[in-house]
Amino acid sequence: MGLFGRSNNSGPVIKEQAAALHWDTDDPFLFASHHLDNYPKGNERQAPPYEEVKRKDQGNDYHKLFGYRMYTGRVTPGFQLHAHWGYETVTLVSKGYVDHFDSLGNQGRYGYGDMQWITAGSRYHHCEMYPLVFQDRPNPQLVTQIMINLPLKDKNTPVEITTVWKEDIATVNGDGWKATLLAGSLDGVTAKVPHSTSWAADPAHHVRIMKLDMEPGAVFTLAPSEAGTRNLYITETSAKVAGKEYPAGTRLKLKPDAEVPIEMLSEPSEVWILEGDPIGEKQCQWGPVVLANNAEVRKANNEVREKELENWNWEYVNQKQPLGTGRFYRAADGTESRPKEPETGE
Repeated sequence: MGLFGRSNNSGPVIKEQAAALHWDTDDPFLFASHHLDNYPKGNERQAPPYEEVKRKDQGNDYHKLFGYRMYTGRVTPGFQLHAHWGYETVTLVSKGYVDHFDSLGNQGRYGYGDMQWITAGSRYHHCEMYPLVFQDRPNPQLVTQIMINLPLKDKNTPVEITTVWKEDIATVNGDGWKATLLAGSLDGVTAKVPHSTSWAADPAHHVRIMKLDMEPGAVFTLAPSEAGTRNLYITETSAKVAGKEYPAGTRLKLKPDAEVPIEMLSEPSEVWILEGDPIGEKQCQWGPVVLANNAEVRKANNEVREKELENWNWEYVNQKQPLGTGRFYRAADGTESRPKEPETGE
């Protein structure tokens, strides 16, 4: 398989592409990332050993030296203060925890099956740190983040943030597989999109974001869809799609109107499905900004740089929750939510 090649058969696969840490997508999606890191035992700073961290590329570590990445974190892994403007992020934490702090005064900790949905129509700053909460065992981390574009009419609208606990996320169980629906429907079950501004909120746009957890030998048949685009991502192990075996870290661009059998082979793993109708508008993107044209994007990026700390009322740009903190979300107005399920760390 080439880096990005057109399929040689007449089946449901249109193109094949390598997809490991970062995934290419089709409109209405902008980008996706899949972070799998084998973090060691944590210390009192919820961080890896200093002896390892000091050997990494401080503030820009995307190499798996010692089996993990620090990303932009310098003490604790994760993503220090950064901006979003003009699009949405949908983040599912399959393993581990994420500590969230933002420029609006919201904060929280979510993980182990929880989702965070941020609709950042206008300028928004936050940090997402990966605390190593366990000091008696390793801290494996698996985070998948999907970025969805917004139509021009919804740019520069107020920011909306929702944390959805694992117990409230729509799921469907089958023979050796479990589907987790962040958007869209399957077998009569429909996910609730938390923000009406989202392109995914209107069923007419046929957006589906679905994670499939599959056991070895399990088969899931993806039914034809009315969506304009459809992509499948094979993550940690190889899988067979439409009768052909593909290696781990593969993106398949699929014909939406075709039936596609998916078979997991020797090991359990996740498979992701992203589909939806394109927004179909000419837009401009640079850095953390997606707006109408180059002039708007330049102006917005200047504002991001100039006002990055203007509303940052936290002590650090890599703020994290205290050691021993459970999962919660606290809005700037003081309202708080917590999951009903007890903390298990698994």
